This record gives sequence, C-alpha cells and structure tokens, in this order.
Amino acid sequence: MTVRRDFEEPARNPSEQVIGQEELFAAAREQLGRGGSVLLHGPAGIGKSTVLRTLAAEYGRTARTVLRCSATESESHLPFLALADLFGLVLDRVAGSLPAAQRTALESALTGRGESTLQRDGLALRLAVLSALRALAADGPVLVVADDLQWLDPASAELLGFAARRLGDTPVQLLYAVRTEGEEFDRHLRATPPGTLALRLGPLSRGQVSALLDHRGYRGLPRSTVRDIHRTSGGNPLFALELGRALAENPTPPRPGEPLPVPTSLRALVLSRLRMLSAEARRTLLVASAGARPTLALLHAAGRSNAEAETAQAAELGLLATEPEGPAVRFAHPLISAALYAEAPAQERRAVHAALSTAASDPIERARHLALATTGTDPDVAARLAEAAALARDRGAPSVAASLGLLAARHTPAGSTPAPDERRLQAADDAIIAGEVDLARHIARDVLTRATVPADRVRAWMVVIEAAGQALGDVDAVFPQALADAGDDPRLLAQVHYQLAWRGLVVEGDFEEGRREAAHAAQLAARAGDRRTELMALSFQAQTETLMGHPEAPATIKRALTEPQDPQVACHHNGAGSARFRWLIMSDQLSEARTTVTALLREARRRGMVESEVHHVRMLAETELRAGHCGRALDLARESLRLARDCGIGEVPSALLTSLAEASGGDVDSALALAREAVEQAEEDGDQMYVSRALAALGYAQFVAGDAAGAVRSLRRVRELEQGLGITDPARGRWQGDLAEALVRVGELDEAQELVDVTREQALRLDRGSVVAVLDRAEALIRAARGAHDAAVAQLAAAQDRLARLGSGLEEARAAFALAALRAPGAASYDEAARLMRRCRALPWLKQVDAAAAASPAAPPAVPAAADGLEGLASMERQVASLVMEGATNREIAARLFISVKTVEATLTRVYRKLGIRSRVDIVRLAAGRRPS
Repeated sequence: MTVRRDFEEPARNPSEQVIGQEELFAAAREQLGRGGSVLLHGPAGIGKSTVLRTLAAEYGRTARTVLRCSATESESHLPFLALADLFGLVLDRVAGSLPAAQRTALESALTGRGESTLQRDGLALRLAVLSALRALAADGPVLVVADDLQWLDPASAELLGFAARRLGDTPVQLLYAVRTEGEEFDRHLRATPPGTLALRLGPLSRGQVSALLDHRGYRGLPRSTVRDIHRTSGGNPLFALELGRALAENPTPPRPGEPLPVPTSLRALVLSRLRMLSAEARRTLLVASAGARPTLALLHAAGRSNAEAETAQAAELGLLATEPEGPAVRFAHPLISAALYAEAPAQERRAVHAALSTAASDPIERARHLALATTGTDPDVAARLAEAAALARDRGAPSVAASLGLLAARHTPAGSTPAPDERRLQAADDAIIAGEVDLARHIARDVLTRATVPADRVRAWMVVIEAAGQALGDVDAVFPQALADAGDDPRLLAQVHYQLAWRGLVVEGDFEEGRREAAHAAQLAARAGDRRTELMALSFQAQTETLMGHPEAPATIKRALTEPQDPQVACHHNGAGSARFRWLIMSDQLSEARTTVTALLREARRRGMVESEVHHVRMLAETELRAGHCGRALDLARESLRLARDCGIGEVPSALLTSLAEASGGDVDSALALAREAVEQAEEDGDQMYVSRALAALGYAQFVAGDAAGAVRSLRRVRELEQGLGITDPARGRWQGDLAEALVRVGELDEAQELVDVTREQALRLDRGSVVAVLDRAEALIRAARGAHDAAVAQLAAAQDRLARLGSGLEEARAAFALAALRAPGAASYDEAARLMRRCRALPWLKQVDAAAAASPAAPPAVPAAADGLEGLASMERQVASLVMEGATNREIAARLFISVKTVEATLTRVYRKLGIRSRVDIVRLAAGRRPS
C-alpha cells in the first residue's frame, strides 16, 4: 500500500504521537539516551513518522548537528537525492577537512555538476560520506534522521550503509523509519550501525483508538461507532483518524448493520489495484465484503460460480490474504472490504444483500441481509429481524441483538404491535447489556421526543439513568419526570424507586435511604408481579445491609435467592449472586467466594453481558488479592480496567482495585496514579460511595510508598465519609488497620489505639475474624512503640497464625515482616517474611523486606533473648508461652487466641516438657533472662 505524502500529519505534541506506543517510545528513548541508533518499522499509516518526529525533536536539542531527509516514491529514481538532503547544507563545514579526491566526488554527487557515479567514484564517495560524518562529530554529537527509508534512492542507501557500519565509537546516531508490511526489515538494518534497535509499531487497541479520536476532537462518536472504526481501521491510527473525520463530517450516520462510510482519500489508497480486476471479480469481492464470514461456499451460493479463480486473482494483487487452510475468504486489511462496499452504488449493494439473504446459512445473517436489501417498512421483514434479535440475545450477542432490533424498528409500520418504539427500547436494553451505553442513551432520548405511552416513557427514562452509570448526579432532573410518567402504576413505580435507591446511595451518600427505597421497590414489584425488578431491588437491599452491618442482611440475601429466579438477574453484577459474593468475602469465606464469582463471570460472558463481566473480573481480582495471590490479582485487575476503559463502564471501581493490586504486587507509582485518577473521577461524578473507596486505595498506596503522613490524611477522610454514609462493617474497605499503622509511624499512638478499640468492637459483633487479626497486628505495633516489646511480639505471632488459618496470605506476610523487625537483629530474622512475600508475589512489600534485612546489623553473640528460648516450640506453643511471659491468665490466652481454656492447658503441658521446666513461674523467669529453678 502506498501512502501519499499529503496524508502525513504535521508533528503535534508528544502525548498525541505516542498514544498506544508508550512502551515502544520508552524503549527508543532509552536506546537514544545511551548513544545508540533506532530503526522504526511497520505498515503504512501506523504512526512511524509521528513517532520519529517526536524523537527527533527531543534528541535533536542535544545534538550539535542534525541531518534530515524524507524520501518519496516518485523521487526514488534520482541518484544521490537523499545524500543531498542530508549534507547539502553542511558541505561547506566539512569540505576543508576532506582529502581532495573525496571532496571532489562528494561535491559532484551533491551538486549534480560533473558525472559522479558509484561505479566510477565508488570508493571515494563511500570514504567521503564516512569522513564527513566524522568531521561533523568532531564538533559534537550528530543525529541523522531519515523517514521512509524504503524510498531512499539506491545510491544514497548504499553510501549511508557503508558509513554506518564503520562509525565505531564516533558520536553519530541514526534514527530511521521504514515501511514494512511483514516482519522483513533485516535488509534495512544494513544501512544502520551495529547494535541498532529495531522497533515494530503495531496496531492500536480499541481504547487507544478511542483516545486518539478524542485527542483530535472527535469526541461525539458513540462507543459502538468507535468499535466499528477500530475494526475497520485494523487499529491503524491514520485510517482511524480518516474514518473519524468522515463520520464527523457526515450528517447522516450509517444505518444499523451497514459498514462505515469510507472517505474518498482512503478509498484511493486501498482500491488502486481494483482497476486490474475484471468486473466479475470485483462483483465477487463486493459479495465477500457484504458477508459477515465470507467463504467460497457462500460465494457460490450467492451466484458467484467462478469464485475460486476470481479470489485467487485478488489474492495475487494483495487484496485478499491467502488462507492455506480453511475455506475463509479474508481481506488483506479490513479497510479494503469497507472501501469496496462504500464504493459500490446503493442499488448494487441491495442486490448483493438480496442474494446473501438466501445464501447465508445462519438465520441471523439471513435476516440482516434481508433488511439491508429492503427499502421502507415491511411487517414480515420486521418480524424476522425481531426473531433474529432474540436469537442473538440467546446466543450471548447483545450487541448484535441491538443492531438487529434497530433494523426491526426501522421496518416496523406505525401502529403495529409491537410498536416501533417498543422494539427500539428493547434494542436500547440490549445495548446496555453489551456495554454500548452511548447507543442506548441515544435510542432512549430519541424515543422520549415522541413517545406518549407511560410505559414507554418510563422505560426510556430507565435507560437514560442506566446509561449514566456512576454519574447519577448528571441525570438528577430525570427522576421527577419518571415519577410523573409512572403515575400510580406499581410496575412502573417499582422501576423508578429501584433507581431512586441507587440515587440515595450514590448521590446522597445515604445507605439507609438506599436501603429504604430498595425495600419499597421490591414491595411494589411483588405487587405488580414484576419478578425481575423485585429480584434486583432485593439484591440491592441485601448489598446495602451487608455493608451497613445490618442484622437483616442474611435474611434479605436468602429472599433474593429464592425461586423463581430470572437467569439474567442471577448473573448480573447487581444481582443476588453478587450480593452473596460480597457477604462471603466479607465473612472470610474466600474459597466459596472465588467459586461463586467464577460461576457468575462464566455466565455473564456466555450471555455477552459486558458491564457484568467488567465487575465480575474485578471481584475475582479482589478475591485473589485477599488470598494473597498478588500476581494473579494484578493480572485480573488490569484486565478489568482494560475492559472498563474499552466500554466506558465501571472505570472508577476498576481503577481503584487495580491501584490496590499494583501497590501489593506491581508498581507503587502506578498505584498512586490510578488511585488519584479514581478519586478525581468519583468526585467529578458526585459518587460518594466510590470517593471513600478510592481514597482508601490512595491511602494504602501512600502507606506502601512510605508516605505515612499522606496515608493518614487520606484514610482519615475515609473514616469521616464512611461515618456519614452509615457504613459500620469494617470488612467493607479494610482500611482501619492501615490507618492505625500509619498513625503509629507518625507518632499518634492514642488515636491509633482508639481506632483499634472502636473497630475491634464492630468486627467482633459481626464476626470479622481477619479484621480482628489485622487490628491485633496494628495494636502490637502500638505496644512496641510504647516499649512493651515482649507483649508486642506475642501479639504479632498470634495475629500471624490466625491470618494464616484464614487464608489471608498478604496480611500474614505483613505480620511476619512486623514480627521480624521486633525480634533479634540480623538479616536472618527476615527470612520468613521474605519467603511469605515471595509466595504472594508481593513485590513492593518484598523490596521493603529486603531493604530492612540489608540494613539490619549482625546479631551480637549475646545471651539469647527470652524468645530465643522458645525456638524449639511449635507456633501455637510459642504463642501461648509468649502470652504467659506477658502475665496473661489461661482464660485471657484462650480469648486472645480464639481457643478453649483446655487447649491452653494442654499446650502448656507440652511447653513444660519441651523446655524442661515445671510451671508458669519458670516461663516468667525465662522472660527475665534467668535460669529456671
């Protein structure tokens, strides 16, 4: 493919030019920073020139001399043209330092005077270019920048390659860009110095294409359209921008099911080879471009009897990709298919769709082609499309169902049953499920402009509210209108009050109001026989009660799980299954929580429920993080964030969870950036619930980063917000232990102890075992700070043991780390903490452990401390003995370790036997460093 020069965009700011190529850009910068050379390569329009210009602008400032050339295909036959671009302006600077023969040959080549050729003056010219570069480098570093290396005239390419291979340590760097359709770039490396870094620019992801379009000002495009742009462009940024520009300038958007309009500029790029095809071969390719999954069999069924020969001819011209295995007919680039379809007259397109409406084997495809072959309304066509939409919904393809539903509405005559608007609203529901909220919002607003039926209007308002996501404050004015349209119909009122429950939680920050509205919605829905809304309302009520620590939470969860169930609600991220998951994970039942959310995720994916998939992946990541599987949690959290950004749903919760995972098992700087992003977005949305959660993530990241004062500030705000929200269950955010430990680090011991005491009372009331154990870890640090060293050691050991039993891997490792810091000095005392951190793959924490071990002094050959006398004991025996050293009674020990008094007595008997002592008094003597009697 040839890209004309007028397609090259002017250089803009660096942030634009590296969208989607950040890692590659960083690698190129590192290579140039250490004095190396870089070769950028990739297909046409992939962004090589813009990246090259950005790098050249940055590193050109540090070079004494910058030599530039940019070749074109039309000028590639002119000898020495690139050489003249590079050296024409510096010839006077170097001419005096060149030997006469070299100077004469170079001047002749650059000026065109004389008859210098590689055949006649080859050695002199080669040495002249090398000498010229060395002469320039004698004054300071030289940067040679060459774009479109593939169009370099052969003579210049040969001379540059000769010099590049012989520069050695001369401070000359080369920054080249070359077009390559495949991976073959080796021959271009011959024009670069040894050790040149070759970097291939690849296609952008959907999220990166969206960011690029936003950056260029194409912000009004629905996400479904961005998805189509990404698919049609193949992730090529140039093609994506041209498609975005065409859509922005086109007042009439494409009909559902139709490909994007392709501007004339891109058609010329990709269709120039079509002129070499026969008219029949071109018709065959048009049929292939209209088919969703074209095969030779489909082409035959559509009347293309010579499909084999015609597709083979197209493949030879590079229009089709060769498929050595399988019957598929695949275009070399998606844009070729789109351009071919866009180029065809409307009548010819309809004829192709008519042929495919009978040739396609899949009923969904047949219905789609029938719609695109039909003009005007037709009740039979509309009915077939509605059936196809239902089939797509059952197959877990809600996006396809939405597209088919809109086609069905378009072909439905006014006054029909179901009416056109009813079919549009079903398409909007499908779009919501598919994560295409922009499309759903557009459909609902369109319906509201003309709908008079209350049920249609309320349903449309519900779509508008659903499409707002967490930013419910933006649609606050909708609620009074929806209530007015609902009148006294309990079915419609139930839907509105369910959304009012979310408003109470998100906008007002009032859990009790949310709970009350949800209970009212459930009652209304039950009276109206609307089981789906009843289940959603009960699930919402159960989740709020769980977070509030309300005693009715288990009973409400049970009601939400009672049959009959709605299959779609069952795996919905706000359904009863998710409410049960939240209860399980807050109750430390991690294994069952993992099983539950894994099943929810599997079903959501099967049904194509994109928003639910985002949330379920995040919930699974949360489960793995709680279990201490930090590497697995980080992978899942990043997947959730990528999905959320691609579809524009659940970005704040996914960002804050990814922040927690980064701080535990990845990069702390990334954790801080993500947490701040989540806080900012939640505050902008007016989402009180997620502001507190995002601040908790920020406080944890600050704590891991060593910023105890910053952690205290963030987590104090969380405490204030949760008190205002009415959240009493400390297992909701689990930030209390981090705040207490941060307070210890800044010297606020009284506040830390008060926080521990208040939170422990709540945790014991709700039976939150892991929260209590973490609070004990924090309290041990308070004791240590006040000088009660032995008591702190005993409490930490007990906390570590309980956390291990509960499966809280990272919290167990943190307890081991704190315990190592309090025990006898020496790097060996950190071995267990390091082992546990490695098992969790808690890399930021492991760095802290390694640093503490490296800074720890060697253990002095002194009399063993009291704890050393317990080294031969098992974990429980050591904990019991340590508490005896504190002076605790057997009953107090039993309460602290969550064991019976009889177990304490039996454990002490074993301790006496192993230590060769007879009573508790001898244990106390050990604590004092005296020999037992």
